Amino acid sequence: MCSSDLLFWNHPQGKRSERAASRELDRAWTTLQRDPEFVELALPADEADAFLADARVLLANYFVLEDPAAVHAIGVELGVEFGHDGMRLRGIIDRLDLTPEGELIVVDYKTGRAPSERFEQGSLIGVQTYALLCERLLGRAPVQVRLFHLREPVVITAEATMQTIRGQDKRTTAVWQAISRACDKEDFRPRVGPLCNYCHFKPNCPAFAAA
Repeated sequence: MCSSDLLFWNHPQGKRSERAASRELDRAWTTLQRDPEFVELALPADEADAFLADARVLLANYFVLEDPAAVHAIGVELGVEFGHDGMRLRGIIDRLDLTPEGELIVVDYKTGRAPSERFEQGSLIGVQTYALLCERLLGRAPVQVRLFHLREPVVITAEATMQTIRGQDKRTTAVWQAISRACDKEDFRPRVGPLCNYCHFKPNCPAFAAA
């Protein structure tokens, strides 16, 4: 529901109520009915109702996590892109906030379950990449990155420092180099794991060819 989020943050800070957010969700839902990709899904009425009801739950959970009246969002659904040495990074930052002290904070919304404490750091790789992109494109790094897991609801926060940004830069470059080598050699080895059981391409995967 990106359009409802965009419209909600256009409301003045004192008018960002849960009721206002619900109205924007209703408007977005009405617009979605004319979206060709949504129409193509041909969802039965009960599934469509469940989809909207779930969105309402996530919306209500957002207001548990923070008071939007206290947030100064300077960007919502920001498209960012940066190229370097043949590598091109691009993404969409859900929200970029400005603190009263003039610092930047990157916020990313998640609708799935929050990871366990063991996997928290791994879940932050995406938003740390956004921190890297901010530093490259804006000339300044955010001080924090935040994951808003709306299902629970819970917020996972991490500091963004020059050290973490340099580390993310090295990690991203290493991944790109590995991809380039795999493309050159046409060597794409599958990595089997529990999520394979939910993959639609499992019947065509060479890891399961002998099964």
